[in-house]
Amino acid sequence: MTTISNRYEFVLLYDVENGNPNGDPDAGNMPRIDPETGYGIVTDVSIKRKIRNYAELIKGDAKGYRIYVKEGTPLNQNHVEAYVAIGLKTGDKAKPEKVNEARAWMCANFFDVRTFGAVMSTGDNCGQVRGPIQINFSRSIDPIVQQEVTITRQTVTKIDEADKERTMGRKHIVPYALYKVEGYISAKLANDPTKGTGFSEDDLKIFWDALVNMFEHDHSAARGKMASRKLFVFKHDDELGKAPSHKLFDMIKVEKKEGVVIPRKFGDYTVKVEGKAPEGVELIEKL
Repeated sequence: MTTISNRYEFVLLYDVENGNPNGDPDAGNMPRIDPETGYGIVTDVSIKRKIRNYAELIKGDAKGYRIYVKEGTPLNQNHVEAYVAIGLKTGDKAKPEKVNEARAWMCANFFDVRTFGAVMSTGDNCGQVRGPIQINFSRSIDPIVQQEVTITRQTVTKIDEADKERTMGRKHIVPYALYKVEGYISAKLANDPTKGTGFSEDDLKIFWDALVNMFEHDHSAARGKMASRKLFVFKHDDELGKAPSHKLFDMIKVEKKEGVVIPRKFGDYTVKVEGKAPEGVELIEKL
């Protein structure tokens, strides 16, 4: 597979309607919020989980596309597999050159390792990988409303509560919010001779497809209606890049339409590109 040779940045706009895009376990699973400003937050981990799930959905356990951070599979179990594959005895302290060999095996076999990187030094040491793709926290365009909705269930859980007619519960939702997330793709971290992960053009295509389609395969009553709305990609004509990422991100402007006080749909916003991309940078709209 051909490793990528261009630097990229991207901006993804996605929204939620009557759902909880990313619950905070320290706040009773309420939607995450910046307490100082009231803006909604979605962690990078949440977005990466959806990308992993999409890659697994379309590739399954195909060679080179397994998922390292996977529900029900201890991470160290994958390290054991790497040691066996390269002829090392598990439980022994490997020499640096063998750790690098195990690291390379992990990158070759796990899509998310060569995409996002991983710390694989626990148990059988497989080293550390700095992934070429890094994603910021998402932030809502406007302050959000955290709404708690009481629900009833026409049954009970415990046998000793069988005489009760129903039980009560709660759901936490955001009536509507539009979020923006920004990310970076480094060709250097993909194809460096000693530390590169081997992230390829084929991997990149899966990643773009995931950003567009990941919510379509992640629907649930708890998350409500979520959808990717706009995806802007800045492609540099070399691996080092031609412009600072923050200047490119600033080109994407999202504003409420005139007369809209409380947005309730994506159409209540105007999304535009302000200015022209610098020389050596191509702006691509993938959605």
